[in-house]
Amino acid sequence: MSQSISGVTHSVHAPADPALPADLDEAAHRCLVAGFEGTTTVPDTLKRLVDRGLGGVILFTRNVRDAEQVRRLTDALRAVRPDLLVGIDNEGGGIGHLVSAGAPDVPGSWALGVADDPRLTARCADALAGHLASLGITASYAPVADLQHHPDNPIVRTRSFGAEPELVSRHLRAWIAATEARGIASCAKHFPGHGGTTTDSHHETAVDPRPYDELDLAPFRAAVAAGVPMLMSAHVVFPALDPDRPATLSPRILSGLLRDELGFDGVLVSDALEMRAIADRYGEAAGARLALAAGADQVIVAVPDLQITLACRNAVLHALGSGELSEDRVCEAAGRVRRLAERYAAPAVSVHGWDGGAGLEAARRAVRSRLVPAPARGAHVVDLFPPPHPALNWGGEDLLTELGAVDPTATGTAVSGQPADPAALVAAVLRRAAGVPLVVATYDAGLHPWQAAVRDTLLAGRPDAVRVSTGMPEEGDALCSYGRGRVNLRAVAEVLAGS
Repeated sequence: MSQSISGVTHSVHAPADPALPADLDEAAHRCLVAGFEGTTTVPDTLKRLVDRGLGGVILFTRNVRDAEQVRRLTDALRAVRPDLLVGIDNEGGGIGHLVSAGAPDVPGSWALGVADDPRLTARCADALAGHLASLGITASYAPVADLQHHPDNPIVRTRSFGAEPELVSRHLRAWIAATEARGIASCAKHFPGHGGTTTDSHHETAVDPRPYDELDLAPFRAAVAAGVPMLMSAHVVFPALDPDRPATLSPRILSGLLRDELGFDGVLVSDALEMRAIADRYGEAAGARLALAAGADQVIVAVPDLQITLACRNAVLHALGSGELSEDRVCEAAGRVRRLAERYAAPAVSVHGWDGGAGLEAARRAVRSRLVPAPARGAHVVDLFPPPHPALNWGGEDLLTELGAVDPTATGTAVSGQPADPAALVAAVLRRAAGVPLVVATYDAGLHPWQAAVRDTLLAGRPDAVRVSTGMPEEGDALCSYGRGRVNLRAVAEVLAGS
C-alpha cells in the first residue's frame, strides 16, 4: 500500500464528471476507496464523494494524532454517511499508522511464524483488531498471505508468516478468525502472491516468472476457505497466467482464477493505484477503469490529493457512459461492497479489552527459538538499517533505545541510511567500543551492501562482536529479531542484557 511515492506522474487531467443515472453513479462511487488529508475535519471534496456513494476511505499516519482524535474523525466520516467503510493498513511489526494512537505492540508476521503458535497469533490479531474497533475503524488491510521464499524479495520479507504454505495458512486462519470475532473486516494480500518477485511494485513493475504449478496460491485458498471477506490484488505480472497485464488489471487472474477457480465471492480490492507498477505504465485513472473491468470490486487511491481520486472516478464514469466498462460489472462490484458495508461499516457499541502483552510474548518466543549468546551487558551497539519505506510507515525504531531501557549502561548509535563517511563511522565505533562488548546489528544486509560493508569492516577490527539481524535471519548472526517492530527489538535487547 502506498501513501505517496516520489517521482510518480499522476493522471489528474481526466474529462469532466459526466452525468449518469443516479443508481449507476452511486454504484461507480461504491467502487472507490480514497485517501485524504486532515485529522479533524472531512474535506468538502471528500464529503461530496461520500454523498454520491464513495465506498470507503483509507487512513494513514497523516490522519492520526491520538486515539480520541481518530475516533472523532471516524465519527465525523460516518456522520456524512453511516455505511462508509473506514480502513487502514494494520499488519503489526512496525507496519501500521496508529503508533501515536496507542496501537498495541505486536511483532511482524515472520516472528509469529517462528513462534508458530496459532493461538498466540490470534491473541496478537485480536489486540490489533480490538484497538481498531475502539477507534471506529472497521476494515483492516491485513494479513499478508504472501510466502517469503525468494532471498532477494525486497518488499514481503518479515511481513510474511513464512515460506511454507501450510505454516502460513494456519496463521492466516488464526488471524482472520480473531479479526472477524471483533467485527473487523480482514483482507488477505497480495493475490496471487508477491513473494516470488525481486522487485517492489511500489517502485516499478514486478514479475513472478514461475510456472503455474509453482505459484503461491495455497495460502489464498486457505484464506478463502476461512471466509476472509476481502482480498487485495498484487501489481505483479505472472507470465504463466497473463503475460501482458499485472494481476490487478488481469481478467484472467481476477475473474478466471480468483472467482471461477478459487470461488471467492467477497470484495476484491486493488492495491493502491498510485504505485508505480500501475501509475507509470497506465496512469491511475486508466488503472481504475481497467481494474474494475478485470474483476476488482474496489480500487484504492491512497494519496491525499483528491483530484487524483476525482480523475479516477471520472474515468470510470466516462467508461460506463461509453460502454467501455460494463454496467453489469460495476453493479456487481457495488453489490459486493454494499454487502461488506452491511456487515462491517458500523463500529461496535462497546469494545472489551485485549491482551497487551501478547506481542512481546510472541517476540520473545521467536528470538529464543534458537541458541542465544551469553549476555553482553554494557555493550556498545551500532544499529544499521535503511531509511523507512515510504509506503509502509515503519517508524525507525532502533535497537539502542530498546537496549537502553533494560541496560542503562549500554551505549551506541543508530545509523539510518548509508553513512557519508563509512571509514570514519567504523573508526569511531571501534574507539568507543574499546574494552566493552560490541554489538553490530544489520537489517537485511544482503539487500543493502553498505550495511554488509560496514559490518564486515567492524568485524575485522572486532571479531568478537555479537552479530544481530533485525530483518530476515542471515548466516553468521548470533541473534535474530525477525523484524524491526518495537517488541522485536525489545526481545533482542533483553537477551543482550541477560534479562
